[in-house]
Amino acid sequence: MPGPNSISAAQLARLIGTPDAPLLIDVRLAEDAAADPFLLPTAVACPAQEVARLAAGRPAVVICARGAKLSEGAAALLRAHGTPAEVLEGGQEGWRAAGLPLIPAALLPQTALWVTRHRPKIDRIACPWLIRRFINPAARFLFVAPSEVPAVADRFAATPFDIEGVTYSHRGERCSFDALIEDFGLATPALERLALVVRAADTDRHDLSPQAAGLLALSVGLSRQYRDDLQQLEAGMAMYDALYRWARDGFDEGHDWPAGRRA
Repeated sequence: MPGPNSISAAQLARLIGTPDAPLLIDVRLAEDAAADPFLLPTAVACPAQEVARLAAGRPAVVICARGAKLSEGAAALLRAHGTPAEVLEGGQEGWRAAGLPLIPAALLPQTALWVTRHRPKIDRIACPWLIRRFINPAARFLFVAPSEVPAVADRFAATPFDIEGVTYSHRGERCSFDALIEDFGLATPALERLALVVRAADTDRHDLSPQAAGLLALSVGLSRQYRDDLQQLEAGMAMYDALYRWARDGFDEGHDWPAGRRA
């Protein structure tokens, strides 16, 4: 059992990807981070003595190499500044031993800006959801004319996605959503299940997933409901939060009412 101010890897893994996920703060020493240059999904690196600058009232989980003095001290410091904070039991080593996803630190963009084509439908809402929930909760998205995406990416130091000729785009029959999962090491049964639905809806291959037609209908409906792409994105975040919980916890649940009607 985790201590009173600690959280297990399994418990934390259930929170990551949801709107209630805590702020994750990686306080490992430079030599430990160099030896294992990966971060938990959404984690922010910060020296242990400086975590108070991240105190903002949002619950936090502190990660060091093994869940000992560095994370204990940093979590206590956060609590002293009014931020509820826990220690990841076993630290990064315990998380890795549990086989849970880790993001290559070298792949994280230098800025929080991402850019893609305007008037999104499926992949261009699914990708921002994935980025905010599993890569960078502070990510901001620019929706611009398709012809201007490369120039905007260059001028504003933004990461382009879902256009031809960039890293995070379609790869064969797989979508930009798949590319992000693959490159950032985020593959889990839940995300792979969700990725199949996104891929089937985005590429009009409804034979791949019976949920694809529903996702297409909702996505088209959202695009007609909102003229503003950012308002559409915020509505889409809630939709993909629900889809993720289906993919993680409810994919095998059916519905039959009145009971026995099918028989």
